[in-house]
Amino acid sequence: MSHPASTSRSDAWLAHAVGASRAELAALAWSFVYFFCLLCGYYVLRPIRDAMGTEYELRWLFMGTFFGMLLAVPVYGALVSRWPRRRFLPAIYAFFIACVLVFYVLLRADTGGNLRGAAFYVWVAVFNLFAVSVFWSFMSDIFSSDQARRLYGPIAAGGTAGALLGPMLTVGLVSTVGVANMLLISAFFLGVCLLAISRLVPWARAQEQRLGWKAGEDAIGGSIIGGATLIARSPFLQAACLLMFFGVAVGTLLYNLQQAYAASEFPDRATRAAFFGRIDLTVNLVVLVVQLTVTRIVLRRYGPAPLVLIPSIAIAIGFALLTMNPAPLLVIAVQVMTRAGEFALAKPARESYYTRIERELRYKSKNFIDTVVYRGGDLTFAWVYDGLVLLGYAKAGIAAFGAAMAALMAASAAWMVWVARGLPADAHQRDGDGPR
Repeated sequence: MSHPASTSRSDAWLAHAVGASRAELAALAWSFVYFFCLLCGYYVLRPIRDAMGTEYELRWLFMGTFFGMLLAVPVYGALVSRWPRRRFLPAIYAFFIACVLVFYVLLRADTGGNLRGAAFYVWVAVFNLFAVSVFWSFMSDIFSSDQARRLYGPIAAGGTAGALLGPMLTVGLVSTVGVANMLLISAFFLGVCLLAISRLVPWARAQEQRLGWKAGEDAIGGSIIGGATLIARSPFLQAACLLMFFGVAVGTLLYNLQQAYAASEFPDRATRAAFFGRIDLTVNLVVLVVQLTVTRIVLRRYGPAPLVLIPSIAIAIGFALLTMNPAPLLVIAVQVMTRAGEFALAKPARESYYTRIERELRYKSKNFIDTVVYRGGDLTFAWVYDGLVLLGYAKAGIAAFGAAMAALMAASAAWMVWVARGLPADAHQRDGDGPR
């Protein structure tokens, strides 16, 4: 049995180590658990999705994903507009768990044929963007701008730890337990997300009362498609749209090159799933190291601007190298660098900006950018990739096009940093004043 004094000292040491106050430790811990389980559950599914994706034309899968997003966004907008936070967050994750169980039954029964694999790919792609976008919207809703700068690094590290465990589970277990049973493991982790939400909502309510914020339990209201229409009134969100679009461009070109290599080198679904799992594992190891050594320190001392800018510059350099030598191993290395820079540096930094805009923009406009704009970019550049191949461009030519997209990504990042200087220090107390 631990002594209260030693427990108190342990809490004080832990709070100092992660940059939190002792009053914030519980919320930080549950946020860590939430993101850990969310990304672990997703990364159990991702290698399976990618393995199935090699059996189809990617441009058609991306088209299905984009239209799936268009169908999902109004439903999500209706939930956010009409239901309070404590109801729509659990409803979204409960729906995702139900979908995982449906696919488990289909895979277990070996029914659905080719349509089943395509549907699974599309669903996982939709699930990933919605679930992660909702998570960060929730974080920006319950933490202040100052708290975001101090706590988003450790919270993001929780997601990275989950993203490490997920592919490790798939690589280690898929050959033994089979593809279908991996879905049950994913469903378990998503269930823990529901528990974390249930513990964070009361803490958020108490923080709102303590700091005098507008009540986050009120339904947001507004139009179910307000996420799209409000972007026209916010230069910051317009910059975020462009940064997302051109960031997706470079990611989609790399993803297509990676998929082409895997389809030619690995003969069956299980070996491809293991290959993609190893890539995910490498990415997330790099992300964890960077988050523990760079992200938290830079975000606290210098704010989000350097972390938004640095990855886009590194990506441009990576594509320049591919233009000179588009070898498969270099493609994979640039893919690892691109994804690691996004998850370790750019993503936490961008998300900290969202504490400085209103709730409707946090939940609706941000979600529209993270889902429709993202998948719209996927679809656009999947077709661009195929067009370049049909026109006879070799890998070096595709890499040169990617370098141009990386330059536009860097310009968009610079614009976002510039317009973010005009955002309020923290928008929580000003929610309801309308978009700025």
